[in-house]
Amino acid sequence: MSDHSSSRSSLSAIDQLLIQFDQALRSCMPGASQSGRKSPAQEIDDSEFSNSEKRHAAGLMRINHTGEVCAQALYQGQAMTAKLGEVRAAMEHAAAEESDHLAWCDQRLDELGSQPSILNPLWYALSFGVGATAGLAGDKWSLGFVAETEQQVCDHLEDHLQKLPQQDEKSKAILEQMIVDEKQHGETARQSGGAELPLAIRLVMTSISQVMKKTTYQI
Repeated sequence: MSDHSSSRSSLSAIDQLLIQFDQALRSCMPGASQSGRKSPAQEIDDSEFSNSEKRHAAGLMRINHTGEVCAQALYQGQAMTAKLGEVRAAMEHAAAEESDHLAWCDQRLDELGSQPSILNPLWYALSFGVGATAGLAGDKWSLGFVAETEQQVCDHLEDHLQKLPQQDEKSKAILEQMIVDEKQHGETARQSGGAELPLAIRLVMTSISQVMKKTTYQI
């Protein structure tokens, strides 16, 4: 009986690792993400851009794409270590919506003649580790981390809305829907008992985000 339980537990762990590996590949490989919802930009005609405008728009959308790669990893890490089933379910639902964002940004980068950041595997690994650690710290801290992350994501998305070329309505439509979804994720985390993170942790998160944005804009 003991041997059978041990074998079943081992198989479950292996299955979980395979699922996480598959999710990492889907998040980091260009064109691998699938959207469950139609892109908000699908019905919008593209505009004419100068070369510099197109590069700038692509740089901003590359940052947003990498942000979604990080969100995928964060939620997957937290779902793996969350203690309460309802918290795990909430993380998995949020990850599904982040998959939509990932696919939308990926498609938009392709339309702009660009590609995702080559640093995405690194950012995925770091974010997964942070998410798993937050989950181990307890659900209230894990949820608090989600709430703060989503707030910072909304801040930079709103900043990008102002920085995109004025005529880039396709990218703007994507970011506007992303903001709606991210705000909902943050609110759900707070209502589920997320604790406010200490100022020092929030400042570290902001600093890491700045490094990600500066590097990803270029590569």
